[in-house]
Amino acid sequence: MKESFQSQRVQCLSPSGLHHMHYYQWGAADNPRVLICVHGLTRNGRDFDDLARTLAAHYRVICPDVVGRGLSEHLRDATNYAITQYVADMVTLIARLDVESVDWLGTSMGGLIGMALAAQPQTPIRRLILNDVGPYLDASALQRIAAYVGEDPCWPSFAAAHATIQAVSASFGNLSPAQWQALSASSVYEDAAGHYRFRYDPRIAEPFKAQLAALAPGEGIDLWPLYAAIACPTLAIRGVNSDLLSRENWRRMAECGPRAQLVELPEVGHAPMFHDAAQIAVVENFLCAKY
Repeated sequence: MKESFQSQRVQCLSPSGLHHMHYYQWGAADNPRVLICVHGLTRNGRDFDDLARTLAAHYRVICPDVVGRGLSEHLRDATNYAITQYVADMVTLIARLDVESVDWLGTSMGGLIGMALAAQPQTPIRRLILNDVGPYLDASALQRIAAYVGEDPCWPSFAAAHATIQAVSASFGNLSPAQWQALSASSVYEDAAGHYRFRYDPRIAEPFKAQLAALAPGEGIDLWPLYAAIACPTLAIRGVNSDLLSRENWRRMAECGPRAQLVELPEVGHAPMFHDAAQIAVVENFLCAKY
């Protein structure tokens, strides 16, 4: 089936020079209602295909590959793989889209980028969805992520890569065989030698691991002051088996800052992928209410 998205790119600036960020655009290009969907640490914009197919009836849906991932270019200086750079790139992207405001769905790292942008004075974010991420990142989950991010495995076949990806991504939930196949296909590329590798720059791990090394044993990352500065309507989604966003911190998100609406999704951990109708409906209902 031919996909109904357009592949685009925008030129952005980092301290080490210019780079292109790739993005997928779904829906009518002249629709003033824009939804930006931003993926997790090692993922890419194709994670939102099922969601974008549905929401393209309401929105111009934009799914970027954050720099260093997917089809986007890699940064010359790995120390710039940080939230501040990602926010700057997204501001450039929004300027390219030529709209005054956007709605935002961010999974894990994409949610952190969204929080950082939503907390700014005169933010362009109108509604914010945080997918299995919040203002406190638990230490155990951070260490779990650190154990695999930055690895650069080499598989002899797509089937071998697919088996590994499906095993390590089991917390994404009950995807169909076709959905697992599509997720794997967007996650790897075939190199010149015929081997398969992850479609991201392994150096994205360097600043992430450096940040963790600066924390005390058992200490997580506290972003509650940032969350307190957010004023737009916010939805906090949690996978019932999540290890990154504890139920305690998720519930606290409804009591301070933007006082988020809360939804917990069954049979999924970190993080929900919006690959079924029930999960997609949660997003659609929040975004389309009282537009």
